[in-house]
Amino acid sequence: MSDIVNGLGRATAYGALGVVLLILGIVLVDLLTPGKLGRQIWEQRNRNAALLLSSALLGIGGIVFTSIWTTYTDFGKGLVSTAAFGLLGLVMMAVAFWVVDLITPGRLGATLVEPEPHPAVWVTVSCNLAVSAIISASIA
Repeated sequence: MSDIVNGLGRATAYGALGVVLLILGIVLVDLLTPGKLGRQIWEQRNRNAALLLSSALLGIGGIVFTSIWTTYTDFGKGLVSTAAFGLLGLVMMAVAFWVVDLITPGRLGATLVEPEPHPAVWVTVSCNLAVSAIISASIA
């Protein structure tokens, strides 16, 4: 029975850390794009913004999953590792965003929240998922 209680405690801690990292991902995407992200997605039904945010959340989720899956046997070390790799993923996604912004015409953030579908969204989505895969592969 104590194994179950111990497992629930660990799952709660990792779950809370994962939620915090996802919230940081939402804040990051909101900072990188003009306007309020929540309004653009839920009120204006902007598919570009929704796809961009979804890819960041899936990317961070993938990093957190990989970190937990390959975690250290020491619980504290595993939590710190998950936080570190999650934060690294967020930073690297922001860097990739800025690099794509530098090498493409116009302001990427503004392009990504246009009401009409834009191919730049798919490039940015791919970038987020690629960064996530790279960070995830480096964890093991």
